[in-house]
Amino acid sequence: MSPAPARLPWIDHLRTLAIVFVVNTHACVTYSHVGDWYVMSDREPTLAAKIPFIVWQAHLQSFFMGLLFFVAGYFAHGSLTRRGPGAFVRERLFRLGMPALFYMLAIHPLIVRGINPWHADFPPVLTYYGHYLASGRFLGSSGPLWFAVALLIFCLGLAAWRKLRPLLVNSGASATAEAPRVGAVWLFAAALGVGSFLVRLVQPLGTNVLNLQLGYFTQYVAAFAVGVAAARHGWLLALAGSTQAWRAGWLTLFLSPPVLLALLLLGMNGKTGDFLGGWHWQAFGLAVWEQLAGVGLSLGLMALFTAKLNRDGPVLRLLADRSFAVYVLHAPVLVALYLVLRPLPQRAAGLAALLTLAGLIVSYALADLARRVPGLRAIL
Repeated sequence: MSPAPARLPWIDHLRTLAIVFVVNTHACVTYSHVGDWYVMSDREPTLAAKIPFIVWQAHLQSFFMGLLFFVAGYFAHGSLTRRGPGAFVRERLFRLGMPALFYMLAIHPLIVRGINPWHADFPPVLTYYGHYLASGRFLGSSGPLWFAVALLIFCLGLAAWRKLRPLLVNSGASATAEAPRVGAVWLFAAALGVGSFLVRLVQPLGTNVLNLQLGYFTQYVAAFAVGVAAARHGWLLALAGSTQAWRAGWLTLFLSPPVLLALLLLGMNGKTGDFLGGWHWQAFGLAVWEQLAGVGLSLGLMALFTAKLNRDGPVLRLLADRSFAVYVLHAPVLVALYLVLRPLPQRAAGLAALLTLAGLIVSYALADLARRVPGLRAIL
């Protein structure tokens, strides 16, 4: 059996960056109307004004959540190896299940009540909350914590697999293996694109099951599984530090935006919904582009962070240690700050940048305070 992977500072910092991008994405959605969020600006931008948002948000969506699942899978292998299936499941139920429940039972209803004017036709708080629980509506109200719900499901599946297939895990397979070659990596990305297209035939983008947008889950499941494989076979550092990772990052950075723009311009002759799913060449093109871009950007970021940020420091450690708490708490912060910024002139790009910066500062401050509360510290 392979040893548990050592804690690598650059991976923690990469996860921090991904969570910063999560906050930025929700700030952008607020003003771009590209996507879905609790609140949207009063004025929807023109299509021309939306294009930069579409390009930016599409690039973020192509990799940042997959990267979080990859990192989670990498560390899940070590945790499962050390603890064993039973203890691993109990720990995951607490560390992932409790934050998700906290969000569903406390934060989401607080946001919904807060964005409804006091004079609106809104039921009394206790009546609303009682119906919210009794109807089971809370199960689909995980907000950004859908990630914790999905990751919990993946971890339970991994533990069950290890429990049911002990001979496979303890078969004496080598703890190390050669890192995937560049051809295999791009073939993997293309296969993810085809898989995403097929899933979106029945679960187009914009639809969900209990707040899980299954149209993206081909990447998420694969990223988690690859993270587990990287930890088990010990090839992550070889891949992240390789020349091919640098080349993939630079190639994607320069080629991906113009390819996406060309896809959008050519595909706009049809309906916008043709990109979201169904038997449309636009949906196929977007799905394949998304996965190729996501894999390339992920490899490039891993190469960059391995070379430049494989170290710790007081500020970097503070940011990393509070990043998950920021993920849990940023939604009500962004909503509240949007209401504060609402009277400002409607300049979508500037307001999105301002909301991102203010949201990160306030979210980190709130995360630091929350982590000082004994009950909350355990789950944040």
